[in-house]
Amino acid sequence: MREYLILSGKGGSGKTSFAASFAVLENNCAVADCDVDAADLHLLLPPETRSSEDFFSGWEPVIDNVKCINCGRCADLCRFNAFTISGSVPVYDRLACEGCGVCSDNCPGGAITLKKRFCGYIYESTTMHGPMVSARLDAGGENSGKLVSEVRKKAKTVASASGAGCIISDGPPGIGCPAISALSGVDKVLLVTEPTVSGYHDLERIHALCNHFKVPVNICVNKFDLNMAMTNKIKEFAAANNADFIGCVPYDNKVTEAQLAAKTVVELPDSKAADEIKKIWERFKNG
Repeated sequence: MREYLILSGKGGSGKTSFAASFAVLENNCAVADCDVDAADLHLLLPPETRSSEDFFSGWEPVIDNVKCINCGRCADLCRFNAFTISGSVPVYDRLACEGCGVCSDNCPGGAITLKKRFCGYIYESTTMHGPMVSARLDAGGENSGKLVSEVRKKAKTVASASGAGCIISDGPPGIGCPAISALSGVDKVLLVTEPTVSGYHDLERIHALCNHFKVPVNICVNKFDLNMAMTNKIKEFAAANNADFIGCVPYDNKVTEAQLAAKTVVELPDSKAADEIKKIWERFKNG
């Protein structure tokens, strides 16, 4: 089961549009939305949710007000200011808590215990083009890297059960923990960039990360015709850094038209962008 990942190093380069288009073109794949902080693949591949499960990560304290002697020791010891004293009663701030457990370990009245911290949901869905696994990190939830790992595990299980030919993953932006979690162990990565200074800078960073994990890299430029000088610079970067440059997609109003219709651009007729995306997919999966 081959696993293909679409990354960009930054948000807004078009990786979700590429991932969704590839899923439509392949039509026998499992799709994983690994951008758990701001999942949006469902906007282009409308899913029907089959099941959901809670995601827990880390710990958070629970105060037994009957046992609490209002000594204020939890507030004195907490280095993250998750406890404050209002009058003589401890008040807990969930968003400030790091789940270290020092409050529980040192509560003289045994009034504080730890419980698993709820951080979000994992969804298994069906689309017209195959199964989808996605997730939603709760507001203030922690460990999006771990949640990405859980999404990938479930996607592999679902793909195997459904007989899918491959897994196409829409990766998170940036080079942090979620991107690392999405990247490690995949078969091939497509880096989607745009011909801007920031696009080139972030391409350098995400390419270095891919090299660190020894994952084969392909590169394409989205909206290449907005800045030909920068597009040529990106081509030179690919040639100098052992990355396969596999295509340029022109700026095309059909992309916006498709998004407004909750479709991928490859589902619309007479689109120059769609024609190039189709060629890129063939080069990417067969290269």
